[in-house]
Amino acid sequence: MEFKDDSGKTVGLDPDIAAALGKELGVKFEFENGTFDTLITGLRSKRYDIAMSAMSDTKDRQNGVDSETGKKVGEGVDFVDYFTAGVSIYTKKGDDKGIKSWSDLCGKKIVVQRGTVSEDLAKAQSKKCGSKGKITIEAFANDLEAQTRLRAGGADAGSADFPVAAYAVETSGGGKDFQIVGDQVEAAPYGIAVAKDNAQLRDALKAALDEIIKNGEYKKITDKWGVAAGAVTEAKVNGGS
Repeated sequence: MEFKDDSGKTVGLDPDIAAALGKELGVKFEFENGTFDTLITGLRSKRYDIAMSAMSDTKDRQNGVDSETGKKVGEGVDFVDYFTAGVSIYTKKGDDKGIKSWSDLCGKKIVVQRGTVSEDLAKAQSKKCGSKGKITIEAFANDLEAQTRLRAGGADAGSADFPVAAYAVETSGGGKDFQIVGDQVEAAPYGIAVAKDNAQLRDALKAALDEIIKNGEYKKITDKWGVAAGAVTEAKVNGGS
């Protein structure tokens, strides 16, 4: 979705879609790196105008609710939904430790990116494990760190959004490091997050997204990154559940 290439430039589906939206709006999108769990806070503090980082549009995020505690932690954000993806589990290639589903993770160790749906799912599953033993969850600032830990044998499995996991499986070690196990779960829209008090920007982004879908630029980008399966046919605001 977004990563740094060998020259240090931020590339991926998100930057390409952002560039297309910027062209439509007559502005340049300037990406800043930040850890995933601080992006919404950065919106609230006006550090960012938008957050676009493979972020799932959920009611909790819309309403500013902590998904684990159920407590209100802020104003929440609006989303312009631009892609759909589920969550996948991946393991070292040829060594799935018997893991085929989330319930198979009980008593095992998983690596995830901090603040993501993968971390939420692992915590929720761990509570259901009972006598099988809880899941040991190690959360990192980004997916690359999690993948490095798994590659080195420091965990039994990893979890990430499907496009992220699929790209790691295809490219890490020339395709020899990882494999996806089981099916995607929790398919949900990715949204461009905008502060609640910035409806004008939200609506402009929605209109621009509809336009690049209509003119074919959006399809070119999703095809380029091999993720056409997650493409949307129209922009929606707060379509997540």
